[in-house]
Amino acid sequence: MDFAIIETGGKQYKVSAGQKLKVEKLDAEEGKSVSFDNVLLVAGEKVEVGAPYVKNASVEATVSSLGRHEKKIIFRYHSKTRYRKLKGHRQHYTEVTISKINA
Repeated sequence: MDFAIIETGGKQYKVSAGQKLKVEKLDAEEGKSVSFDNVLLVAGEKVEVGAPYVKNASVEATVSSLGRHEKKIIFRYHSKTRYRKLKGHRQHYTEVTISKINA
């Protein structure tokens, strides 16, 4: 089983070829190719662990779609003081399809 662990948008993801993944918003258009250079681990025939990143390793992907997650509700409430504050937030994301892992 070939997989890699990449870092993008301050988060880490375990990816393999053909997988669809929602990551933090990237500056790329739909159908364009993106490359993730921050590879922390590559597992194939042998496992390579980076310190902190694996040298000469990258993960290539194509942008499938751009969108926004479902709304999250932030509700603040203080009892006995009539304080109620309601706020909503929708985070932007980029959905990518992993095409190949270069190690």
